[in-house]
Amino acid sequence: MPDVSSEPLRPLDSDEEALVRALGRVMYVVPRTIDADMVSDRQVPLTEYTALMNLSEAPDRRMRMHELAAACYLSLSGMTRTIIRLETQGLVKRERCEEDARGWNAVLTDAGFARLEESWPSHLAAVRRRFLDHFEGLDLAQLARAFGRAGTAD
Repeated sequence: MPDVSSEPLRPLDSDEEALVRALGRVMYVVPRTIDADMVSDRQVPLTEYTALMNLSEAPDRRMRMHELAAACYLSLSGMTRTIIRLETQGLVKRERCEEDARGWNAVLTDAGFARLEESWPSHLAAVRRRFLDHFEGLDLAQLARAFGRAGTAD
């Protein structure tokens, strides 16, 4: 943690304050609106889509539950509830880890991959409409790098 006593704190200027407040709204509103769009399109909810997407990109379409939870920014218990919902639909199965009998892998089934492909157009349309379309004319690569730096835990 930085030593705040060495320098006086500088208050946020109006642009900084506006950015911080807007970011808070974006973090709250965008995932909820994307989720609502997907559900209204009769697709999987965003949390489940994110789990399926991460599994589809993993070697052998499998991930340790704690790694999947981290990739989806969920607690392990939240990820377990999500995987149970997906498992009851036949989209994912859980298997004991071969390397560690205490751990579990989530494994994407063929039906899960098909459901991900079916949901992808709805997700893409929602992401564009609810997020990306608002950044027209901005340098997205530079913005992505800034978000990436801000999103690291140091």
